[in-house]
Amino acid sequence: MYKFAGAFIGYFLLGRNFLGAIIGFVIGSIIDSAVVVSARKNQGTGGDDLFEYYRQHAGGSRSDFATMLVALSAAVMRADGKVLKVELDYIKSFFSQQFGPHFTTEHLQVLKHFLDGATIPLEQICGDINQRTQVEVRLQLIHYLFGLAKADGHVADSEIEVIKRIATLLQVPGADFESLKNMFYRDTNSDYHVLGIEPTATEEEIKKAYRSMAVRYHPDKVAHMGEEYQKGAKEKFQKVQEAYEAVKKQRGVA
Repeated sequence: MYKFAGAFIGYFLLGRNFLGAIIGFVIGSIIDSAVVVSARKNQGTGGDDLFEYYRQHAGGSRSDFATMLVALSAAVMRADGKVLKVELDYIKSFFSQQFGPHFTTEHLQVLKHFLDGATIPLEQICGDINQRTQVEVRLQLIHYLFGLAKADGHVADSEIEVIKRIATLLQVPGADFESLKNMFYRDTNSDYHVLGIEPTATEEEIKKAYRSMAVRYHPDKVAHMGEEYQKGAKEKFQKVQEAYEAVKKQRGVA
């Protein structure tokens, strides 16, 4: 906008001289660039810049894995349009147990940067996570995100949608997503869905589903991860067992 105004003013100030128009255009272009930079600073970092910021903090060591969680946490926290203290407390507790001294105030600053920034580039971040981790670890991430979403006692629909999108980007199978969701977002058929089946399933299908889920969610799958991941794995494993017992009781099966 300023470049055209500058060209117009320069043209007339120098006596309808085209050289004046060119000089005014250049000066106006400089002003336009300054305005754009200022607007970006006021509105937050753009998606590409935000991913570059993420890459600078997630260099590849185990401790940098916290940056991945921070970025995904920010996406879930922003889903319902409000950031709660109980959510921050949940993150600090989890990260302190998981990463110990490697979790610092810098990670909280990174979290704030993602919370205050522009749209979080989930496609790029999840792509990076896919390259670094196995699916068992990504299942733990989704379990963690549901725990964060329920930190205030309720999992909002908007939070479920964001976590579902993240799960899809992390290539987490739909059946696993539904199983994890129903551990936190309960309805009358949740016990069946935790096992990855429908209420119409036969007794043999129920037993088969339980054995499959018990193997898939066994804590040994993440034995190489930290203590807090072990805790999450044990919680999932326990939820599968509880769902199986509830379904058997409902059906009167010993």
